[in-house]
Amino acid sequence: MTAAAFAIPGDLSSPTGGYRYDREVLARAAAHGVALRHLALPAAFPFPDAGALATAGDALARLGADTVLLADGLAFGAFPESLLAAIRSPIVALVHHPLALESGLEPALAARLKASETAALARAEAVIVTSRTTAAILAADYAVAPARLHVAEPGTAHASRAVGSPGPGVSLLAVGAVSARKGYDRLVAALAPLEALDWHLTIAGATDRAPSATAALRAAITEAGLGQRIRLAGPVDEGELAALYAGADLFVLASLFEGYGMVLTEAMAHGLAIVTTTGGAAAETVPDDAALKVAPGAVGPLSEALGAALADAGLRRRLGDAAFAAAGRLPGWDDTTRIICDVVIRIASRTIGP
Repeated sequence: MTAAAFAIPGDLSSPTGGYRYDREVLARAAAHGVALRHLALPAAFPFPDAGALATAGDALARLGADTVLLADGLAFGAFPESLLAAIRSPIVALVHHPLALESGLEPALAARLKASETAALARAEAVIVTSRTTAAILAADYAVAPARLHVAEPGTAHASRAVGSPGPGVSLLAVGAVSARKGYDRLVAALAPLEALDWHLTIAGATDRAPSATAALRAAITEAGLGQRIRLAGPVDEGELAALYAGADLFVLASLFEGYGMVLTEAMAHGLAIVTTTGGAAAETVPDDAALKVAPGAVGPLSEALGAALADAGLRRRLGDAAFAAAGRLPGWDDTTRIICDVVIRIASRTIGP
């Protein structure tokens, strides 16, 4: 059994796609030959203060050279050179999406994050990404040699097909923590001209990660007069989320960039019609026949796509049928974990030995 530590910042139980990915891998690694333990890092990453860096540095320096470090990119991309130099373990980086591509960053901060992540990735023996799109970005813009890149797409659990809303209106669902990158302000703007149609939207996801984005979203909803049509459900547990999927008629993702888009595959697993942007990997995550796709940030085309789907139950059914069929071809979490563990074992055998 290969020994490895999975360094993850913040609260592992947080209901986000990245943390879900990490939890699933931790739970399954032993079955694939890796004794993977959770190494908790401070929640301040990717913007650590001196205290967070000291705490992380102490924990990472204590790892032996005989233990592979699997490092979540939310922290790893922000590791300074001094911290990286103190790590004795061979490093495998896991990049959900590049830090500098988070929407709403000041240009100087984005440039600093890109430089930091580029330097950190140069230290990794291997780099795991969650989509081919992210692999291409790291190869083109972050100087990561393709031979060091490995794609481990998130798994998708099988689910019962959604039954839809019991009411006469169309139930829209959007899932993801409120942030500038998720484009919820643009979603509100796209829905505003469609007030004559019978619909209601639930947004499920944390509202405390980006307070300014949440305040702007609430203001946009009020200004558009959609307070009775749009509900911010806040963070929900797995049971509540499953119920929301089951009761939805149409799934919408207005994100400006996605490293993969796990919520899209979850919607596919429930057989939902989808309206999505093509931001980042979202363009390739959902087949063209399962979704109406528009450019990220394009409010007009998003409004047109939503209007078409809201007005045509037959279109929603056709999209949902294609989504449900495609979900059966998606990888499961054991497939994801097997890829990661194979990389960890290979790095251990090369750098640590038998």
